[in-house]
Amino acid sequence: MKKKRFPGSKLYLALITLITYLPIAVVVVFSFNDSKLPVAWKGFTLHWYQVLLQDHALIEALRNSIVLGVVSCAFAAVIGTLGAIGMARVNYRSKGMMEYLSTVPIMVPEIILGMVFMAFFSLLNLPFGMVTLVIAHTAFCIPYVFTMVKARLVGIDPSLEEAARDLGASPGRTFWDITLPLIMPAVASGCLLSFAMSFDDVVISIFVNGPKLSTLPIKVYTQLKTGVTPEINALCTIILAVVVVVLVVAALLRRRK
Repeated sequence: MKKKRFPGSKLYLALITLITYLPIAVVVVFSFNDSKLPVAWKGFTLHWYQVLLQDHALIEALRNSIVLGVVSCAFAAVIGTLGAIGMARVNYRSKGMMEYLSTVPIMVPEIILGMVFMAFFSLLNLPFGMVTLVIAHTAFCIPYVFTMVKARLVGIDPSLEEAARDLGASPGRTFWDITLPLIMPAVASGCLLSFAMSFDDVVISIFVNGPKLSTLPIKVYTQLKTGVTPEINALCTIILAVVVVVLVVAALLRRRK
């Protein structure tokens, strides 16, 4: 029996694809535009890529964002993974409430989190800079890893760990040889999502950022006051190309397995 298709399904899919990818295509195209104003096409050029490579402040902001994202993801991966495993191993009345509280940073508006972090760091007299950025980003990245790993643990057969323990494996050996390989896809997914959220964050970073440090989103945001040049389009195109390459390599490795 053939499934009935909605008459406008193809049109709907085409419309969603157009709305999603047309702005990205425009950014890529105008990164090669020989004009400072992204209004009309003036000709092909690589000038804005040359300007980008000579803009040390923008490159430094990009480097800060990458370092911040990697460090925050590393801490979030450890804390979120251990928290999810700990929640799965215990059973008490307030367990549901604790799991709910662990995901609160995802639901709280970023402007509220930013104000809370700013007040908290000011209370501790902690200098604003990379340290405060890492702490804040780690805090709102943990729930993403926690949620992913928690969902993965639900589908793992407990008898696998019990069999390893029966064979004489210690709790640590059981974790490294059985549990960790099984939850690693969830950990990796949580880390990628956390990195994307950290790399893209503007609101929280503005509240906890120091005067001598700038991340890429903050740098782009401050340039909106004077006008964003196609140099930003060039940077977005390079980042997009890197993401596409990573996705293609990941897909090829998955096919080999």
